[in-house]
Amino acid sequence: MGGEGHPWIPNSDPRIAGEMLSRMGLSSVDELYRDIPEAARFRGWDELPIGEGGPLSEVEVSRRLESLLERVRVYRDPPPFMGGGVWPRYVPELVRYIVERGEFLTAYTPYQAEASQGLLQALFEYQSLMAELLELEVVNSSHYDWSTALAEAVLMAYRYHRGRRRRILVPETMHPRHRAVVEAYSRPHGIVVETVRVDPETGLLDLGDLESRLGSDVAAVYVEYPYTMTGVVEENAAHIGEAAHRAGALYIMGVDPVALALLEPPGRLGADIAVGEGQPLGLGLNYGGPYLGIMAVRWDARLVRQMPGRIIGLTVDSEGRRAFAMILQTREQHIRRARATSNITTNESLAAIAAAVYLSLMGPEGLRGVAEYSWYMAHYAAKRLSEIPGVESPLLAGAFLWDFTVRLPRPAGEVRRELRRRGILAGIPLEGLTPWLGGGDILLTVTELHEKRHVDALAEAIAEALAGSRGS
Repeated sequence: MGGEGHPWIPNSDPRIAGEMLSRMGLSSVDELYRDIPEAARFRGWDELPIGEGGPLSEVEVSRRLESLLERVRVYRDPPPFMGGGVWPRYVPELVRYIVERGEFLTAYTPYQAEASQGLLQALFEYQSLMAELLELEVVNSSHYDWSTALAEAVLMAYRYHRGRRRRILVPETMHPRHRAVVEAYSRPHGIVVETVRVDPETGLLDLGDLESRLGSDVAAVYVEYPYTMTGVVEENAAHIGEAAHRAGALYIMGVDPVALALLEPPGRLGADIAVGEGQPLGLGLNYGGPYLGIMAVRWDARLVRQMPGRIIGLTVDSEGRRAFAMILQTREQHIRRARATSNITTNESLAAIAAAVYLSLMGPEGLRGVAEYSWYMAHYAAKRLSEIPGVESPLLAGAFLWDFTVRLPRPAGEVRRELRRRGILAGIPLEGLTPWLGGGDILLTVTELHEKRHVDALAEAIAEALAGSRGS
């Protein structure tokens, strides 16, 4: 088959394209783009709105882009009161400077160790710092984000049990996008993701419901620490791990790394695998990334062998000098496809280096200072909001750090829209997350970027928005 397509463009033969579309149950290529609004689709160069009927000059292009960028609202004063898996955090200028150096910024996977010692050492330092923070022995470098790291951890648990266990237990308040990614990865393997009840008063996992669901077919139990959609710190984390281990299941913990400056690390709580989001470690907020998926495991040869991605190891060269190299490259480009643990190719080296620089710069005391300030300011915010008539703040009785749930007497989406008109980007509406979170429930976040005046402005804006609705 072939002969009519362009010799250098794969699948350009119309017969091949037709067969591919037929296999997908489509009649035309246009159907692949049906989710794109009709007005936004490219219909030919003649229809592009370019000046004077000809191409734009560089100056004209620059002006047009600047006019579009002026429509983008950047919330700096006050910063966004939004978290839920990624958080507004301060990025030190030193982090920006180092990751923008050409030897890091343009580097790809260090396949040739003899030519990539600097990059390999930087990634080794990242692994070492994360191992210390998590108190787990083996860290890889790295994954796309929290959701993909968690999905890979679930597949690890499935392989660890040689495919004999196909149930994964997760809390009903886990991040919904994380769950969607886990289910997408798991479905082809026949893995079933089951929900464990969370107490609607405290926000803590229902241990009785967990025990009733555990059995010999459960591969892993997963909890978030703290929960991304409620902010509650799971105070029974150690007991959950013990229950999972009694049933022969692995224990996976999802963490906010900054929280570990105040909380016990997953390694001390019995976690077999820890995953999380490295974004608060010097990466800032980006529309869709790049972010940094953290993954670490306790020292167990069976677990380590199942880790996807790359691990950087320390060794010596032929002359006895210290040297770094990639080890346990268990992906399909390095071993037989059938034995690969993952086909993850593009890693997050630059993001991992940024996290390593941030952790090195802050040190234990600096990281703790960031966490403590965020804790104090968030609790001040919860108190200020609790003084507003009709507002329950915090809604849940469980302990929280910088994310907390608030119940408003009006739909959260409406209040949020009013606050945006006042220049405040506040919260994530939580309706539909669980059966007991409704239209007035919203997740708010306060970090080291927020000052007292920012919190006061938020409280005053919410009070005015609610008072206005009562007056009308």
